Amino acid sequence: MLKKYLLVMTIVFVLLLPGCVVKDNIPPEVIGTIPQNGTQDVDPALAEISVTFNEPMMDENWSWCYEEKDKFPPMGGQPYYIEDNTKNVLPVKLKPNKEYVIWINTVNFKNFKDKAGNPTEPYRFTFKTR
Repeated sequence: MLKKYLLVMTIVFVLLLPGCVVKDNIPPEVIGTIPQNGTQDVDPALAEISVTFNEPMMDENWSWCYEEKDKFPPMGGQPYYIEDNTKNVLPVKLKPNKEYVIWINTVNFKNFKDKAGNPTEPYRFTFKTR
């Protein structure tokens, strides 16, 4: 009788185990940018800007957005991920003595997502060239 009870309890435990997996619902966070957010003397020869997240992101998904079109740098190519999909790089063509304002995701555009599909909160990224 005890063996039968233990067998039934083992089967119930095994059947319930997959339902006990906790789903990742925590959004990724921006932990750094190049140039550093708010920098006022960026070399206009800088050919790439980047954003780094605290966890791997979904490949080929990004939302580099503008607040004002004239404050978004002209792109020199398509964005891409490096460092195990934690860093997204955007090739750019910066101009001297120019302020740039970039959004990493917005309320409407949420393509920077972690591998579980959680979008990062909108992040305002600004810098100025010398």
